[in-house]
Amino acid sequence: MSMKKEDSGRFGVFWVVDGELLAIPFDENIEVGIAKSGRNYNHKLLWESVRPPKCKKKFDYYPRGRVEINAKETAVIYLNPNIDEEMLAQIREFFGLPEGVRVHYDGSEHYYCYLDRKL
Repeated sequence: MSMKKEDSGRFGVFWVVDGELLAIPFDENIEVGIAKSGRNYNHKLLWESVRPPKCKKKFDYYPRGRVEINAKETAVIYLNPNIDEEMLAQIREFFGLPEGVRVHYDGSEHYYCYLDRKL
């Protein structure tokens, strides 16, 4: 599904914190937490600025992901496999993405959270 940035709604990063979506749309006017590419946020760099006030967990504790608009101007949602379909629907709605948008469940260590770590 091809979408230009200006047509795509928003893109950015998100976490699922205690069952609630914490989504941060990318804003090129904000300088904190910017990824190396300069086109989205870095979860680790952004976390201290957006984490819930009473939360003392690290950025990688909660399931997380991102919405990207790739070089082909196609929207892709990258996310931890522990994020369920109901939350995925909320993510699509928040970022203004259609139901058919590409979803990549990323089981790599990059998106690991407490649910993926062996006890």
